[in-house]
Amino acid sequence: MATAYQVAPGLASTGPGPEAIVVRFAGDSGDGMQLTGGQFTLSTALTGNDLATFPDFPAEIRAPQGTLFGVSAFQINFGSAQIDTAGDAPDMLIAMNPAALKVNVEQLKPGGLIIADEGEFSTRNLDKAKYAANPLEDGSLARWQLLRLNISQLTLEAVKPFRLGNKEALRCKNMWTLGLALWMFDRDRQPLIDWLAAKFAKAPQLAEANIAALNAGHAYGETAELSGPLVRHSLPAAPAEPGLYRTVTGAELIALGLVAGAQLAGLPMFFGGYPITPASAILHQLARFKEYGVTTFQAEDEIAAIASALGAAYAGSLGVTSSSGPGIALKGEAMGLAIMTELPLVIINSQRGGPSTGLPTKTEQSDLYQAVYGRNGDAPMPVLAARSAADCFEVAIEAVRIATQYMTPVMLLTDGYIANAAEPWKVPDMASYARFPVEFHTQVPAAEEKFQPYARDAKLKRPWVKPGTPGLAHRIGGIEKAQGSGNIDYSPTNHQAMTDLRRDKVLGIDVPDQTVEQGGESGALVLVGWGSTYGPIAQAVRRARRKGLDVAHVHIRHIWPLPKNLGGLLAGYGHILVPEMNTGQLKTMLRDQYLVNAVPVSKVSGQPFTIAEIEAAITRHLGGGEAEECGPDNTQLPNPEAVNP
Repeated sequence: MATAYQVAPGLASTGPGPEAIVVRFAGDSGDGMQLTGGQFTLSTALTGNDLATFPDFPAEIRAPQGTLFGVSAFQINFGSAQIDTAGDAPDMLIAMNPAALKVNVEQLKPGGLIIADEGEFSTRNLDKAKYAANPLEDGSLARWQLLRLNISQLTLEAVKPFRLGNKEALRCKNMWTLGLALWMFDRDRQPLIDWLAAKFAKAPQLAEANIAALNAGHAYGETAELSGPLVRHSLPAAPAEPGLYRTVTGAELIALGLVAGAQLAGLPMFFGGYPITPASAILHQLARFKEYGVTTFQAEDEIAAIASALGAAYAGSLGVTSSSGPGIALKGEAMGLAIMTELPLVIINSQRGGPSTGLPTKTEQSDLYQAVYGRNGDAPMPVLAARSAADCFEVAIEAVRIATQYMTPVMLLTDGYIANAAEPWKVPDMASYARFPVEFHTQVPAAEEKFQPYARDAKLKRPWVKPGTPGLAHRIGGIEKAQGSGNIDYSPTNHQAMTDLRRDKVLGIDVPDQTVEQGGESGALVLVGWGSTYGPIAQAVRRARRKGLDVAHVHIRHIWPLPKNLGGLLAGYGHILVPEMNTGQLKTMLRDQYLVNAVPVSKVSGQPFTIAEIEAAITRHLGGGEAEECGPDNTQLPNPEAVNP
């Protein structure tokens, strides 16, 4: 999906009409909504609009057709202004069946447009969606504009010349829908036609049928005698720096960032992984980069995956593994081994709703405690968090830098939203990145001395020796090491000293000072976020500041160790709100580290925050009176003193 496109100077323009539009495609899992949304995203990027997407699909590989829990949706927010989120409420909903309508319609803006495939509103499908009456006919949709189209029948007519079976023909209806959407938003069809021709190069009949459906949907918008809701919109391009851009997902940029980091370190990379939603895409992406010295290995389980990556790190490669919460739990013992052996290993956690199997395809930020504290013993490990899909590239490089320069495992946190969401990314000039080449230890000590594998440099980093290097044989493993020699040592004084050394090495990592995204370095209220809450917090704070409210935004990338200036920075604000998609994990860390009264704004619904939810939290907090800990739905949370006496 990462199609490149060039933005030239002066491309952006201004004009009348809305700055941004939110569209949601929704249908059955087999209706191709993710593909439709993805291709509409590419056409939007080529037009020059800024954009953000939110794929929202069920965990089942193929849920029963027409059921409520089998609905798959794809939302895109695009426009001529800066876009930070996939949008709160859609302006337009394309519903391919009754279940898609029922699941999504209440989120549509009042007065928004519904385009419904009335051909799918049969009695059987209405029953599956728990409708007692046909909503297209009973007036229950009066709050919105309604356009009824028999998309199924129109698709069958469009592909009739190609003599496909009924089932194959109906599979083309997502292309008919996409054609209509391209007409509505003034998009060029040719890139999609070229893509279809390439995709079905070995099945030209299917290529021609899908292209015919695409053209038919577009022609319907052009020629039908329609009145009312079907209006063509043309949004000018968004302001953007000149350069080469790609539309990318977080998983794609994690992969590219890891490869770039390994190149900057001068190392080959070994990735050991096991398939798990939503982290599997990283393995798929890295498998394409063999020419950059990347080896990928799909292991038989999570433990084997991290153990193989750790073995590769011992052998002199950059070791990388990835998973989601349940898999990270299984990797816990091997992470402790990486901490004890002090080897460079990058662990990516694409968080999802939990606990246990939880919500495999829904997003959450509930693994923060697991990342910072979730190992046996005092086992400190640096933790980073990406704020968006585009940010994943920089954060992956930073994870590689820390892992190799400090000889430590590093955890990089993303989540299901970041992993799957797409946005434009300006391809950087890699010549502008500082290299951090690894130097393997090769110097053999004098005859009367022995090699000290746990000797320390100024950063408390131990030497990295490739196995088999003459004269540098040494012992390594999970049992406590003696200072310097690395021999087994159970003594109380040594264990205290080594525990302190491991802690001090991590706490001494060179972390950039924390900056303020918006607002001043002191004021009435600051919102402190991490990870994918960046977009809604940024937009909510921007709107609040336009209203004259004294509010600032701080977003933390380095979760552990925290930036050294963060405590002093937070002390400059009267109140601290922490929006996060968990029950208050960063809030607890901030209270613990800085003794500040951080107040959580919690959401654990499997859906990202909306801008409106965070705006409401700001208004509640600055509206007067003592602030209470609240979730986005105004549910009062326990008193802070009761939670953390």
